[in-house]
Amino acid sequence: MTYLVRPYAARDREVVRQLCCETGFLGKPIDPVFEDRELFSDYLTSYYTDLEPESCFVLEHGGVVKGYLLGSRRPFRQQLHSFFLNFSLCARAIIRYPRYRAPTREFIAWILKNSWKEVPAAPRNTAHFHFNVLPEAQSIAGTRELITTYFRYLEAHGEKAVFGQMVTFESRRGAKVLERYGFRVLERREITKWRDKHPEPVYLTTVIKQLSPAK
Repeated sequence: MTYLVRPYAARDREVVRQLCCETGFLGKPIDPVFEDRELFSDYLTSYYTDLEPESCFVLEHGGVVKGYLLGSRRPFRQQLHSFFLNFSLCARAIIRYPRYRAPTREFIAWILKNSWKEVPAAPRNTAHFHFNVLPEAQSIAGTRELITTYFRYLEAHGEKAVFGQMVTFESRRGAKVLERYGFRVLERREITKWRDKHPEPVYLTTVIKQLSPAK
């Protein structure tokens, strides 16, 4: 089957949110560790799909959306949105907390106690992105096209650099794959919430690349 990378469209919103949840637990569905898919997808995707959709792209495999890249050229606006979104997420989580199961409550406890200490350094005022692809659609060709399409978009708008933050571990080649595209690792920190759920250390890794803006 062929791969097609195209700009995100409003009709893709629900499938992007679904893919976010289907890959949220180290490439697997997030449900065993956090059951509230609405809050999870709001946190990770709502800014990009709702406020900066022009910087987003989707990967079709066999005519079906199987992956996405969500990007931003407006980091200050994204950070401001996240600040206010966190209040909304917190309020909704408090209301729903009594009906959450133990794994979800443990996830929330980790967010409150440790998550903010486990975020690696990231450059300010720099374009960024994150992407997810379902296992059955993962390929070097598809990943290359998704990333290079975003590069071309950034270069056309005069961006000089781009960074991403991705979950990595020894048996997952994420950071090494991006090194092929000129990224270098800026910093990584262990995500402690996965210690009892995965046999090897899991890290959040910041990678950065210098671009060649179009003249």
